Amino acid sequence: MKPAERRKRFDALADLGCIACAIEGYENTPAEIHHIREGQGFGQRAPDEKTIPLCPTHHRLGRPPFYGVHSHPQEFREQYGSERELLEKINEQIV
Repeated sequence: MKPAERRKRFDALADLGCIACAIEGYENTPAEIHHIREGQGFGQRAPDEKTIPLCPTHHRLGRPPFYGVHSHPQEFREQYGSERELLEKINEQIV
């Protein structure tokens, strides 16, 4: 992905806010960019096209009842869906 395309995507993701918070009913929560891990090898980072917006809690700091994709991956998936499912939802919103 070219730098201008990357910036455009990341800006659009940040404007949407955290997808997990939106599922919980909280809109426009400030988000970090998460490169999805599903389908990637250990220690590999997904390309920039495979990114979703998550707030710090849902991204890295999660504690029950707000699970983080890195801190509680199984619980996160059960509560919000798979990272690929969330990616599909996000891509529909930023087309």
